[in-house]
Amino acid sequence: MQSYTIGQAARLLGVSPDTARRWADAGRVATHRDDTGRRLIDGADLAAFSVELAQAGTAEEDAASYTSARNAFPGIVTAIKLGDVAAQVEIQAGPHRLVSLLTREAVEELGLEVGMEATARVKSTNVHIDRV
Repeated sequence: MQSYTIGQAARLLGVSPDTARRWADAGRVATHRDDTGRRLIDGADLAAFSVELAQAGTAEEDAASYTSARNAFPGIVTAIKLGDVAAQVEIQAGPHRLVSLLTREAVEELGLEVGMEATARVKSTNVHIDRV
């Protein structure tokens, strides 16, 4: 399972590193330390927390947008629903929830998992997924 530093988590959540650190200090999201002492957040925990933030509307509303609606939305995979042929992948990018419908084969080739960092690229009504 992929883990994220406080800074990486802050970027994915669309908040400042200080805000992410305060949330971790308050126990809102679980952290652990690696061998070098850095504080990390497990990908699955970060995915669940990002969905919780978006539903509660507590992500910073005034955070600067780094992309337009037609461009890249870096975020974290929060859900994958696999069918026999098709798949649905959900990415939480700050306050934005993006859903991509693609083939099951594409999801398996990309090795997508909940908690993994990914970028949703939006053009018109199409959402493409890039693994980071």
